[in-house]
Amino acid sequence: MLIWSRELGEFATNCYIIACPQTRESAVIDPGVPDPWIKRTLAEQGLKPSLILLTHGHVDHIGGVAWVKSFTGAPVWVHPLDQPMLADPQLNGSAFFGEPITAPTPDRLLSEGDTVTVGNLVFQVLHTPGHTPGGICFYTPGHLIAGDTLFAGSVGRTDLVGGNWESLMRSIREKLLPLPPATMVYPGHGGTTTLGDEKEYNPFL
Repeated sequence: MLIWSRELGEFATNCYIIACPQTRESAVIDPGVPDPWIKRTLAEQGLKPSLILLTHGHVDHIGGVAWVKSFTGAPVWVHPLDQPMLADPQLNGSAFFGEPITAPTPDRLLSEGDTVTVGNLVFQVLHTPGHTPGGICFYTPGHLIAGDTLFAGSVGRTDLVGGNWESLMRSIREKLLPLPPATMVYPGHGGTTTLGDEKEYNPFL
């Protein structure tokens, strides 16, 4: 798997571009704001963007979706429980910052156990509610795109609309920690880590 990342926007949200090394087919994950880095990386690396994947529906993860879709034409995929957030600035949080933002209607709804194919790469969809009701992670052997479920040394906040601490802890313990400890974790904010390190050192776990 090829992967590029950059912190975008005032919330320093990690946007990821993942790609299949054989086909150069790619997906843009959580484009939080319109940023030329996304377009430049796709062009410079010769990537064919086929998907826009959302780990959840908060404003700092969806603010650039319409922009990316405008020049790629790629479909937007999200979990059904977070679909309402894309159309509602109150739910996605943007209304509280005085700049209401919406994202295009998703083209497909992803649920637990679904698979996402990017070229020769196959990701399993893990429904990990807690940070939001429809939070999801994308797992392929050795790699976990974790959104705001799990961070290096921390976990997602649960004090926003739809957040639930018990659900978050259950998601992490039942869905993420059983994965191989060497799995690289690519969180929605902050640096990368491994599941083994989080199991050993994360104070919340």
